[in-house]
Amino acid sequence: MYTAVMNGGGAHDLSEEESKQDGAGDTDGGEDSNEQEVIVIQDTGFTVKIQAPGTEPFDLQVSPQEMVQEIHQVLMDREDTCHRTCFSLQLDGNVLDNFAELKSIEGLQEGSLLKVVEEPYTVREARIHVRHIRDLLKGLDPSDAYNGVDCNSLSFLSVFTDGDLGDSGKRKKKGSELEQIDCTPPEHILPGSKERPLLPLQPQNKDWKPMQCLKVLTMSGWNPPPGNRKMHGDLMYLYMVTVEERHISITASTRGFYLNQSTTYTFNPKPANPSFLSHSLVELLSQISPAFKKNFTALQKKRVQRHPFERIATPFQVYSWTAPQVDHTMDCVRAEDAYTSRLGYEEHIPGQTRDWNEELQTTRELARKNLPERLLRERAIFKVHSDFAAAATRGSMAVIDGNVMAINPGEETRMQMFIWNNIFFSLGFDVRDHYRELGGDAAAHAAPTNDLNGVRAYGAVDVEGLYTLGTVVVDYRGYRVTAQSIIPGILEREQEQSVIYGSIDFGKTVVSHGKYLELLERTSRPLKVQRHNVLNEKDESMELCSSVECKGIIGNDGRHYILDLLRTFPPDLNFLPVEGEELSPESVRQGFPRQHRHRLACLRQELIEAFVEHRYLLFMKMAALQLMQQKANKESKLNGECESPLEGKAEDIIPGLAQAKELAESLDTEDGSDPKSREVVLNACKAVGSISNTSFDIRFNPDIFSPGVRFPEDSADDIQKQKQLLKDAGAFLVSCQIPSLVKDCLDHSALPMDGATLTEALHQRGINVRYLGNVLAFVDKTPAKAQLEHFYRIGISELITRCAKHIFKTYLQGVELSALSAAVSHFLNCFLSSFDAVAHLPADELVSRRKNRKRRNRVPGGGDNTAWASLTPSELWKNIVSEAQSYYHFTLHCENADQVVEKYGLQKITLLREISIKAGIQILIKEYNFDSRHKPAFTEEDILNIFPVVKHVNPKASDAFHFFQSGQAKVQQGYLKEGCELINEALNLFNNVYGAMHVEICACLRLLARLNYIMGDHHEALSNQQKAVLMSERVLGVEHPNTIQEYMHLALYCFANGQLSTALKLLYRARYLMLMVCGEDHPEMALLDSNIGLVLHGVMEYDLSLRFLENALAINSKYHGPRSLKVALSHHLVARVYESKAEFRSALQQEKEGYTIYKNQVGEAHEKTKESSEYLKYLTQQAVALQRTMNEIYKNGSNASIMPLKFTAPSMASVLEQLNIINGIIFIPLSQKDLENLKAEVQRRQQLQESGKSVEDLTVHSPLELEDKIPMDVNVD
Repeated sequence: MYTAVMNGGGAHDLSEEESKQDGAGDTDGGEDSNEQEVIVIQDTGFTVKIQAPGTEPFDLQVSPQEMVQEIHQVLMDREDTCHRTCFSLQLDGNVLDNFAELKSIEGLQEGSLLKVVEEPYTVREARIHVRHIRDLLKGLDPSDAYNGVDCNSLSFLSVFTDGDLGDSGKRKKKGSELEQIDCTPPEHILPGSKERPLLPLQPQNKDWKPMQCLKVLTMSGWNPPPGNRKMHGDLMYLYMVTVEERHISITASTRGFYLNQSTTYTFNPKPANPSFLSHSLVELLSQISPAFKKNFTALQKKRVQRHPFERIATPFQVYSWTAPQVDHTMDCVRAEDAYTSRLGYEEHIPGQTRDWNEELQTTRELARKNLPERLLRERAIFKVHSDFAAAATRGSMAVIDGNVMAINPGEETRMQMFIWNNIFFSLGFDVRDHYRELGGDAAAHAAPTNDLNGVRAYGAVDVEGLYTLGTVVVDYRGYRVTAQSIIPGILEREQEQSVIYGSIDFGKTVVSHGKYLELLERTSRPLKVQRHNVLNEKDESMELCSSVECKGIIGNDGRHYILDLLRTFPPDLNFLPVEGEELSPESVRQGFPRQHRHRLACLRQELIEAFVEHRYLLFMKMAALQLMQQKANKESKLNGECESPLEGKAEDIIPGLAQAKELAESLDTEDGSDPKSREVVLNACKAVGSISNTSFDIRFNPDIFSPGVRFPEDSADDIQKQKQLLKDAGAFLVSCQIPSLVKDCLDHSALPMDGATLTEALHQRGINVRYLGNVLAFVDKTPAKAQLEHFYRIGISELITRCAKHIFKTYLQGVELSALSAAVSHFLNCFLSSFDAVAHLPADELVSRRKNRKRRNRVPGGGDNTAWASLTPSELWKNIVSEAQSYYHFTLHCENADQVVEKYGLQKITLLREISIKAGIQILIKEYNFDSRHKPAFTEEDILNIFPVVKHVNPKASDAFHFFQSGQAKVQQGYLKEGCELINEALNLFNNVYGAMHVEICACLRLLARLNYIMGDHHEALSNQQKAVLMSERVLGVEHPNTIQEYMHLALYCFANGQLSTALKLLYRARYLMLMVCGEDHPEMALLDSNIGLVLHGVMEYDLSLRFLENALAINSKYHGPRSLKVALSHHLVARVYESKAEFRSALQQEKEGYTIYKNQVGEAHEKTKESSEYLKYLTQQAVALQRTMNEIYKNGSNASIMPLKFTAPSMASVLEQLNIINGIIFIPLSQKDLENLKAEVQRRQQLQESGKSVEDLTVHSPLELEDKIPMDVNVD
């Protein structure tokens, strides 16, 4: 895997030793790897020797694809060579070209010696050197992660594992392990605790205590060197203060760094005596400051010991909504960066600013015929996209903060447009009444996200020759900014001249173009867009293959661009009332159509796909039904007409899907020559609304119901059909997708934990968030409402925080910059504090005391930009309630935060987290007292920052993803080894495209770890899962629900590896995070508590164990129903703890409950029932024996002859067995015969599932295990 990471471009941050410690030696999928494609990417690596000045030669493993530059990166990261930046690599005295691939270098082979040769500095090289030294000094400093810069983000795993997990397993002696564990969790983690502290979210990492190497390192005020000094080789001057308080002035010259004789006020550039001339700053400073030498060495040791995944940059910036108070230090590089438009490494690119459009389009044009070409192309696309997203975010913030000059400075601010760093920025307001008919500012706010979805969709179809703009949408400080790359030449021309396809005025004037039709035709099928004709202003018919707003412009570079893709997907009629149109009864019953803020509401791509899939099944069934009737008619020798196809609910009398598919295939093979079967297809096509009469093909016309678009007379029928199709799609959303979401939550195949995962669950099923009110109303009416309480609570909390965000957005726009923190804290007080918040207008820091008295008496809200201060809690909550009503059509009953918390069972800390993440607020991490009636919860000092919330396209690694999916499929069919190889391969390809850090790599590692574990390789499982946890923390956030799950998996593997105390710490961490994210009342909490209870049982903490297991039992009974097999298992676990405590009566009582459930659910004969009955007998014997002994003691007093009783501590093996059961894992003895049986079992289950038996019934026939999941049914995501 190391080679793969090395191939991953910039992800070259792990040096050779680290990769060894990391347990990631070459695990590329075993010796017998049978994938030919693998070989293509990895020409086998080889080893070279490297000799740097003053160090021993060392070996480095390299691969032929690498560039020489990547070896540079490794050397700049290694502990002993990290202080060198300005050097060349030489082979036999020849300098190697930095950008050459290793395989192209003559004479470079296994064992070659490369010499590191110091080169003279230039100004650029000297700057790079200073930057690099500063980065090394900040190696362990988390402030970049808190400030959300340079793609740094937080990770806390190492706090709980005390460093790397890999080795600690071997160190500890198994025997002594038990005595030293302190198992009591902090009070707030225990079941039933109401306290939700915030501080433990970011535990103190002892490595972050800064080791000071230097007090100050900054550019000197004497820069730049005057002409006569330039001619002596002076490049720039630095000023430093050492830890020993020595003030020094340093010259960077072409030969290196030396002390000069300047002071703060006198310029004397002559070298000091001694001058300590050194090629690197580190060597220089080590000579003059003993503290520097000692601390720098220690710091680098620590830096390279950290897991690479704690240090590698993430592809997109992740922001933290809480942060401690970090000291602001002097930092020359940061200061310099703030005032240049340079983005990170741009100084490496000749020509300074990047032509984003050219880069984005060129990468799309790369070849893609075979795997290596596709990998190269996808890697380039991904890299440019992540750079562009970073640049666009930075630019958007600069625009809103007022640091960029507008290109139309004369206009009022909301109409201004900006160009910075070759990116075009516009604000989300309705400029020049462009959107007047569509909903004004609300439409202008929705259009950019719709457009982004369009860009994403066309980007995914990836048609050669059709280009879209790089697009990023940024919400910052209440404003929405759209950032786009610039089409070459567009700024010099009027828009009217350049548009050769589509319409610039919403369909009044329309033009078309043959080349565009040909290109868009290729996207028509995958995107389900129908070719259609519209009339232009002269009543001529124009053919289009997209919505009218979609404009085609040929740039000066000759490329065909499409832009304004906001109506790529058809309109959502449930939110678009149209005069004289009647929706289908399912929609009407739910109270649709409803008035929405704007007329741009469209259906999601996921919904379109689901709807078409649904219709396809219907089509198959219709055809099959008719064919069966025809057969029946033939057989009964009736010469009458074929009966008309059954209208409406054909589902009731429909043959199985398998038959339907066979029949439909037989239709295709007859190539329509048989008139009977042609008629069958025709009827079925009509019934499902297909646009073709000879085959199934559903597409939508995105212009239906667009105001201002007119269609020619001759397509009236077609338009009617299209309207019906849209109504059906809307009805499908409310009558199929919403109920299926709720059903998935009932049977726990969907388990949202917070707002983000809820939104994801809605989106996966094609449900827009504007349906949230409907979803909640549907849950409210569900008979099993009690089992959906967690879902309802998350939904309400999401609805409230979204309404609050809408209000916050407009609230912020009226606040001037100097009052920002006061305004944000006041808003949060109104939203969450029980104190009846009165805003303190911030006393102006800049006004002297005397004037202040007058200011105090002024009326709040008197000044015109202090309107924000007049907001009161009751007013804010009134607004939230009315927003919920008008936007989500949902009635909230509450007048303040406390009522909401009371009525819906929410937690204030959860609401705070949700609103902070949605609005980009960063608050100080400390304990907030929300419930005090005497003082507000937040002060202005508590608001640390406002971050942007960024939406962008995520380019995908297609080949890797296919490998991953086929790996998953193999695993589910029981072919574990093959599955494992495919997934290892997927991991390689993912690394190749994304670099080392990415959400999808995280899923890949989790699945690999699970497979390693099932196949008995605990150590490998631990190593992979550790990476998955670190990556999830870094890429998704430290308290993201996914991270919580990863912590639970890691705890299981730690336990199996005998690291009990670590397992407990991890489980406690997961429980803390979960309490904060969604509270205790959640089905997932039952699993977590069962895990904790079992581990505690294993370490003989019986009373504690019972608290957790009994809580799990209560939650399981609530969410799975008292008769579920999960509940039976919970009873059994509790019984075992009572047995260990020798409380046999309680144990019997619990096990009887379990036994009754088994008997009723799976019958007497089932092995689970038998096991339970055996256990009951055993408990009864023990109880009787105990009673005898007690009687004996009573009768004969102290000299009674006592039978020794067996009190057994549970064996670790038995605890682990139970842990595996509750986590849905069984071990598979990998003999061939067992595998065959397993496969048969899996297939049988799948057939059962297809025939529609519920999962609970399936378990009955399963001799394998109790959990109602297929053991290898590894839930990825």
